[in-house]
Amino acid sequence: MSNYTIGVDFGTLSGRAVVVDITSGEELASAAREYPHGVIDKELPQHIALDHDWALQHPDDYIHVLETAVPQAVENAGISKNNIIGISIDFTACTMLPVNEENVPLCLTKKWEDEPHSWIKLWKHHAAQPHANQLNDVLEEKRPDVLSRYGGKLSSEWMIAKIMQIVDEAPEVYSEADQFLEAADWVTSQLTGEIRKNSCTAGYKAIWHKREGYLDKTTLKALSPKLEDLYETKLRGDIYPQGTKAGELTTEMAEKMSLPKGIAVAVGNVDAHVSVPAMGVTEEKKLVMAMGTSICHVLLGKEEKAVEGMCGVVEDGVIPGYYGYEAGQSAVGDIFSWFVDNYIPEEYEQEARDKGVSIHELLEQKANKLEPGETGLLALDWMNGNRSVLVDTDLTGMILGMTLSTKPEEMYRALIESTAFGTYKIVNSFIDKGVPIDTLYACGGLSYKNKMLMQIYSDVTNLPIYIAESEELPAVGSSMFAAVAAGSENGGYDSIEEAAASMARIKPEPVLPNQERHDVYQKLYEEYNRLHDYFGRGENDVMKRLKQYKSEASNKV
Repeated sequence: MSNYTIGVDFGTLSGRAVVVDITSGEELASAAREYPHGVIDKELPQHIALDHDWALQHPDDYIHVLETAVPQAVENAGISKNNIIGISIDFTACTMLPVNEENVPLCLTKKWEDEPHSWIKLWKHHAAQPHANQLNDVLEEKRPDVLSRYGGKLSSEWMIAKIMQIVDEAPEVYSEADQFLEAADWVTSQLTGEIRKNSCTAGYKAIWHKREGYLDKTTLKALSPKLEDLYETKLRGDIYPQGTKAGELTTEMAEKMSLPKGIAVAVGNVDAHVSVPAMGVTEEKKLVMAMGTSICHVLLGKEEKAVEGMCGVVEDGVIPGYYGYEAGQSAVGDIFSWFVDNYIPEEYEQEARDKGVSIHELLEQKANKLEPGETGLLALDWMNGNRSVLVDTDLTGMILGMTLSTKPEEMYRALIESTAFGTYKIVNSFIDKGVPIDTLYACGGLSYKNKMLMQIYSDVTNLPIYIAESEELPAVGSSMFAAVAAGSENGGYDSIEEAAASMARIKPEPVLPNQERHDVYQKLYEEYNRLHDYFGRGENDVMKRLKQYKSEASNKV
């Protein structure tokens, strides 16, 4: 009889659990739950208003997923729970929270529930941008070697900038916090009763280096005197490699999830990173794109290189024996949803209803009839800022070339093309710095839902794209690491390479580029590059000024 593991993927709006046969990689069942509180970006649940660029979450939403989605997935799988040997989770990151000495989130305590800084800061919380700017200035002066490992800039989305914001705006919360934890580590600790920090989030999000450790005290003190002992106090604890056993499932959580107590629990991971071995990628030259509301690009390399705009390079950060590179785009699927939700005329809505398709499907049908360049439009994909390669959340999006005859499908296609150009920019940045890429791998909702999108990405980059067979790939990747945490002595695997060889599954036929279309896109990409540098590298900061004017006007209301 087969053994099974469970992977749980915590996304931006929901969590999903999957039960996987570790011998074949077959997904027996899955179950998803939306977060009851969703993304908290306007006001706290008790109606306390938030400022611009905030994005918070409620910790109880994560526990809700564990207590409902996991038992539902196991029930749907129709297996004996006694054959389940492990569980592991992955998360969007950096998603972080302050906890007290009992490992209780401060936002769940009566004393701190009304203080926004006591809540979980989601990955797309961008209100820490001024602190990220300060962090980058200090590192540029004192530790340019560290800054180079993060592409020349650290993001406001990562751990240290968010902590700096708390120090500056809510020092009492900083003083009260016993630790600041990645949500991946906190949820894992709820499963085991012990805090075990994973090397993926520590390396990519908290400026930890396998050989050098954390930032030195002198640099931390330059950020703020209160931060001098940050790593020894509020970020304390050993760092554990991916696939390490974090502990065993507690009796309490086993009962709540209808699982056997004592099964292996792996250390937490990042959603995009667990997708790499889940696609069978365990070697260099293969760029994995986790495509959803945003895109996270992950790549393996043999050497540590400095690449502009990368989110980080971490030794053993994805697969042991390789340097794991990460880059990303802050908005992709979010851009398409924003357009569809706000700019579609009623006649298109009616046509979609008449055809029995969604608006996205209707726009894809119409846009797919257009040739590259036929829209007459060019867009910058910065509606949620730019993560790579400019690392600037204060940048905003644009569409150039609109006329009175511009149609919705033309704008839709131009927005898709802009995100493809953003990926192509990232690909070229890696190649230019000696990190080779010859194939793309895609996973996530966008890669399954929109064939036109995948063809455009292939045509723009001139690279083949393999698509994951599973629509729950991060959860499957987590299940693979759960099998490694269990180990061969308990019916699992001793390495992620072994797990990948048995469990990874991709569609056999790749999406192939069309050279003629690529030649046209190359011309459009050169125009994209000009706009990219003109608006993004300081020649014209009009986007930032407009954002400032908007903020000033809003504050007067």
